[in-house]
Amino acid sequence: MTLFVAVILGIVQGLGEFLPISSSAHLVLTPWVFNWKDPGLSFDVALHLGTLVAVLAFFWKDWLQLTVEGLTGKRSREGRMFWYLVAATIPGAAFGFLLEDYIATIFRNPLLIGILLIIMGIILYLADRLSPAWKGLYQMRLKDSLIIGLSQAFALIPGVSRSGITMTAGRMLGLDRETSARFSFLLSTPIIMGAGILNLRNITPADLTLPFITGVLVSAVIGFVAIKFLLKFLVNNNFTVFVIYRFVLGTAIIMLALSRG
Repeated sequence: MTLFVAVILGIVQGLGEFLPISSSAHLVLTPWVFNWKDPGLSFDVALHLGTLVAVLAFFWKDWLQLTVEGLTGKRSREGRMFWYLVAATIPGAAFGFLLEDYIATIFRNPLLIGILLIIMGIILYLADRLSPAWKGLYQMRLKDSLIIGLSQAFALIPGVSRSGITMTAGRMLGLDRETSARFSFLLSTPIIMGAGILNLRNITPADLTLPFITGVLVSAVIGFVAIKFLLKFLVNNNFTVFVIYRFVLGTAIIMLALSRG
């Protein structure tokens, strides 16, 4: 793997993990479109660890407060939110552990990914347009967090998007756009951390080359920027620009897949 490829994939992961456009789809499609060699599972794991650094760097104060309040037994809103996040993590982690290898094998088809990019774009658009925004972060209930947590199971399918499906579920439950994104990002922390720790065994000392390390650093920096951008963007804007992007990309991928036979 060249340094150029590592940088491009780092950018793809950093943007795709937090914007509702599906990082897994982009990590499958980018090498496929440009006929690059598959960088392998170890690099994919490393890129996810890069985005873990990003979300921890951005939300470390939030997580510190949530954890302290949650573990000291105080019945504060932060303490309740900590346990809501714990509860929401369980279904996504369980489905991920049981089905990730199977789904990753079956659904890594460019034509299917293109179709799913469009379908999930439609669902996100409808949820964003038709759902009222009347809940903030601390107006959430345990039921809301569990539903959003369960929605993460669908994110195992490339083209769906973990951030996209959780933000969509949040909007359907009445969360405002910024809140749905913030909860999605907080919820991503234990999921990415758990998956990264579980797959660290796939990284060997021989993998630690300059392109490998560069890809991780780029993923972390771009991920941090993507989080900051989206939270600010959604204060005054909707998800339509990401829906349009999914439609354009999905259509292009379907046409390319059909042309290649």
